[in-house]
Amino acid sequence: MITSEILGYLRTIALLSIFPLLFFSCNSSVREAGPSGGSVSSSDSILAYNRQVVAAEQTEIEDFIARYHWTMSTSPTGLRYMIYKEGKGRKAVEGDRVEIRFRATLLNGIPVAQADPGAPFIFELGKRRVISGLEEGILLMKEGAHAKLIVPSHLAYGLLGDPSGVPAGAALVYDVELCSVLPHHR
Repeated sequence: MITSEILGYLRTIALLSIFPLLFFSCNSSVREAGPSGGSVSSSDSILAYNRQVVAAEQTEIEDFIARYHWTMSTSPTGLRYMIYKEGKGRKAVEGDRVEIRFRATLLNGIPVAQADPGAPFIFELGKRRVISGLEEGILLMKEGAHAKLIVPSHLAYGLLGDPSGVPAGAALVYDVELCSVLPHHR
């Protein structure tokens, strides 16, 4: 049986082996003939591929939002959010410890994580204890608020995914409640 430690080690090796490939391919002067007869560098090909992947994910997210008829805002980073119950408490800021309840699924509805119903999840904002998209969403909320967040893969687990069940390149849907903003942890 493969442990999470071994999986982490294998992912690190895989990631480290990709970087030299990307570095050398981005710095190479190899040029190929493009569709219009001009030349295209391999770094242009990588950029074009990345744009296609991002566009496909955006289309998938937009289709998901349309299916549920949600009206969502988009942050500058690409986080989609909808605060469907406003909070009346104070707004969370970086450095605060927060207590949340949440449920996370893939866009296809498969659950990937949730807080223990008996004990909300507590963490300090800004310490990178959770994915950046979840943290960004919580910073938009006030104590007592409930929100839906759609976290694109670059704000979630990225190209590698997570061994807990999040596939590579997956966007996540969070239903999150900011239960309380706790005094700063010193």
